[in-house]
Amino acid sequence: MSKISLVTIAIPIAAYLLGSIPFGLLFTRLFGGGDVRKSGSGNIGATNVARVAGPLPALLTLLFDTVKGAAPVWLAARLTGDSATWMMIAALAALLGHCFPIWLKFRGGKGVATAAGAFLMLCPPALLGSIILFLLVLYFWRYVSLASIAASASMPLLIYILWAPHHAPPLIVTFGALAAAMIIIYKHDANIQRLVQGEESKFSFEKKRDAE
Repeated sequence: MSKISLVTIAIPIAAYLLGSIPFGLLFTRLFGGGDVRKSGSGNIGATNVARVAGPLPALLTLLFDTVKGAAPVWLAARLTGDSATWMMIAALAALLGHCFPIWLKFRGGKGVATAAGAFLMLCPPALLGSIILFLLVLYFWRYVSLASIAASASMPLLIYILWAPHHAPPLIVTFGALAAAMIIIYKHDANIQRLVQGEESKFSFEKKRDAE
């Protein structure tokens, strides 16, 4: 089997498996918070980990979820000579792993931190722009879900504008960014319904083991 064929098989599989590691679940248990899926919102992401187990495991979850998005994209770049196509494939595979992990019956997190890590490798200026938007929305409205949706929705446009001076990104990157945004927004469906109904919880680092 040729090297390119091995890469074709290995990159998406490795990226998916790495992305599917449920760090939020692992860190919550490590810090004595039990099964994070049975508390708070039931999500394995950093926001719910903060509510259930406190800020330290939440920060660790955020860090490791970001790394598991960045690592496979970095590896894909090294193995393929910085191929934007393979980097984007790795990014989407890692995101799918986090959102639909095989270990948790395909019921995972919402993918914001993992996508951030992936786009850090693909287009750092676009990620910086989305982080600024995230922080602004979070500061003024205090809804992590709304900030996440806004930042995710902005990423395809930011990448298109900031990919490189006077150069648009390859089509695979443009459509990949759109796909990533759609996946993340889809995973926020329940949050969107609560936002519309005025029932979404505002963010706080306060530990709430019995939150609904």
